Amino acid sequence: MHQWIFEAAYYKAMSRNFEPGAALNDWLLAEQEFMKMLISDYLNICSEDGGLTFIGLQRFAKSLGIENAENFTLEDELIHAIQIIMHQDPCFNSRLYNHCNISEPCLWRAECKKLIAYHL
Repeated sequence: MHQWIFEAAYYKAMSRNFEPGAALNDWLLAEQEFMKMLISDYLNICSEDGGLTFIGLQRFAKSLGIENAENFTLEDELIHAIQIIMHQDPCFNSRLYNHCNISEPCLWRAECKKLIAYHL
C-alpha cells in the first residue's frame, strides 16, 4: 500500500515539476486514490460473487482502518464510516424517505439502491 501511494505521490509531484510545498497534498491525494481503488475493487468482487455481505463489509471496513468495525450492526453505518475516512460527506442512506441526490459518481450508489429496495 505504501509503495503504491509513494509512487503515485511521486508522479503527482513530477507532474507539477516538483514545486515545493505540496508534498503532503500529493501524498494525501494518492492515499485517497488508493482507498477509492480498494473500494471499487471490493464492490466489483462482491457483485461478481453474488453481492455484498454484512460480515464481508465489516472485514473490509476493518482492513481500511475503521476501529471496532465488528461492533457495527447496520450496513449503512459501516458505509458511512468508510465514506468518512474517505473524506466524503456520508451520504449513504437506505431510508425510504431519503433518495440519492448526489450528481457526482458514487461508488455506493448500487448498494444504496439495493438497501432501499430491501426496505420496501
